[in-house]
Amino acid sequence: MSAVDAARSEGQDDAATLARKRRFMMRMVIVLVGGMFIDGYILGIIGPVTHTIELDHRFTTVWIGLEAASAMIGILIGSPIGGWLADKIGRRPVLFWDLAFFAIFSARQVFVDGPWQLFLVRLGMGLAVGIEYAVGWPMLAEFVPDRLRGKLLCTTLIAWYGGFMVAFIIGYYMDKAGVDWRITLGTSTIIAVALLLGRIGLPESPRWLWSQGRTDEAHALVDEYLDTVYRTDMERAASGGPKGTFKMLFSPAVWRSTVFMSIFWACAVAPYFAIATFADSLLGDIGMKGLARGVILSVFAWIGVICTTLVIDRFSRRTMTVPTQWIAGGLLVAIAVMGYFVLPVGQIGVASIIMLLLFLAYSFMNAVYNCMTTIYPAEVFPTEVRAIGTGFAAAVSRLGAAAGLFLIPLSMDHLGFTWTMVFAGIVAFAGAIVSQILAPETSGKSLSELAADVSH
Repeated sequence: MSAVDAARSEGQDDAATLARKRRFMMRMVIVLVGGMFIDGYILGIIGPVTHTIELDHRFTTVWIGLEAASAMIGILIGSPIGGWLADKIGRRPVLFWDLAFFAIFSARQVFVDGPWQLFLVRLGMGLAVGIEYAVGWPMLAEFVPDRLRGKLLCTTLIAWYGGFMVAFIIGYYMDKAGVDWRITLGTSTIIAVALLLGRIGLPESPRWLWSQGRTDEAHALVDEYLDTVYRTDMERAASGGPKGTFKMLFSPAVWRSTVFMSIFWACAVAPYFAIATFADSLLGDIGMKGLARGVILSVFAWIGVICTTLVIDRFSRRTMTVPTQWIAGGLLVAIAVMGYFVLPVGQIGVASIIMLLLFLAYSFMNAVYNCMTTIYPAEVFPTEVRAIGTGFAAAVSRLGAAAGLFLIPLSMDHLGFTWTMVFAGIVAFAGAIVSQILAPETSGKSLSELAADVSH
């Protein structure tokens, strides 16, 4: 073989290697983003069948609230467990088995009989989703290039809102067709099985291996799937350092990240989850009818996430986080004030149209800073506690969301629409205050640089 032929062969091998690495990265992104699609799906699918479930006299108002909140409660339990496992035994095994666990419980929805069974089954599904939260985002952040980290983590939220919206549409038409609500809920099984097959054979996170002192394995994976830039940044971090524990989340170096991430995340998701899950009845109160009132908030949130993803690297993290929360809180208070005048009328008019526009503006604005709940956990927690920190913050956030889902039907029954929206606005303002004080600026930094910032 001539020197020219050898050089050409080497170039072809390089091109083939690059193509293989791109295919791997695409597969990694799809199967991890898909986990967020499932989360949105199981929360969105229950909304359009709630009124059908209520036809069974065993499902009281309290039980309906519990069924809606059950997945959130499961996430509350599963997130810290998943974070602890992912930092202790690795990202790879947890990522596979939690989805297998989800698929089993999802299929079990088809056979439930009564409120207790549905609650326990959806609790199990939430448990698996909570584990997914704790390991999926850290895994994605630890593989993707720094220049794409913000955009790709935002993409997971595009999937979440897309899952919520798709589920509501599917549930709406299946309910209209007279399909049993158990079968409608069980449709999430199909998605789960497809994603589970895609996760077979995924490698471990090189950064996690490096943090455990398994440097040879980390180097081998970087050579096979990643590049020299990744390797250089990974090697800046200490190898074989202290193992992550829950206690480390409240150490002098990390406590600010833990407090900020937990409260910010809870205040970001609690009002939206409650409003979006019961949007069908809330928007019905101001005169909207049909499918639109069930999905319109998710559509605008979806648009908000897409817009945020497109501009995420043009603005600082704090700019995307702090002002948007103040605006969202103001919109919720405005909705409450408008509701005081619109609801007694009971028909579509100028005031109710303005109120609808306020709802849509809130949904869009909330989506902007909700994107930051996917980015900040990967950036404010070092590798040793990235999964534990993400899991803990996710648990706190879902505690708030579960409370919102459980309380909103009771609040609507006993306090009315106006006061329900006032309390939602107060929650948004609380998140804005915490972010104003504690939110760090993490834009444009590698994971090793961010870890060094935390330690100092």
